[in-house]
Amino acid sequence: MTNTVSNPTSISKAGDRTIVITRVFDAAPSLVFRAFTDPALIARWWGPRSLTTVVDRIEPRAGGVWRFRNHDAAGNEYGFHGVFHAVHDDRQIVRTFEFEGEPDKVSLDTTTFAPVGGNRTRVIAVSVFQSPEDCDAMLASGVEAGVVEFYEQLDELLREAR
Repeated sequence: MTNTVSNPTSISKAGDRTIVITRVFDAAPSLVFRAFTDPALIARWWGPRSLTTVVDRIEPRAGGVWRFRNHDAAGNEYGFHGVFHAVHDDRQIVRTFEFEGEPDKVSLDTTTFAPVGGNRTRVIAVSVFQSPEDCDAMLASGVEAGVVEFYEQLDELLREAR
């Protein structure tokens, strides 16, 4: 699936347990990386527009933990958490991801920030699931539309920050 903006988001299944998401942002790797690690910035782009995101905790270092919550207008809460396994400033983040509504379905996510000419960054997010069924369930959950929306919001945030 791709969106129709100037920097489309590419989402594909690679093998039976892996999803790869790619997007080029018009900002330097340091700024894009900061948007993935700064709680004030994360709260502005992570999650659907219809929900509010709260960053309970984020410790972007090996062994650090993270937890975010989304809230809808009806007061429902959706929690997500994980552990950082590696953080290389402006280059890469490796962490686990778990939706609290589906415990024990953990993916290992590697996000790479690669400079692209001038002042642009290619973000490649690779999620490896524990089983083909978990991977398929993530795709069936609407992750494609969600990621496109997240990244559109991130694009808006990065435009403001430049």
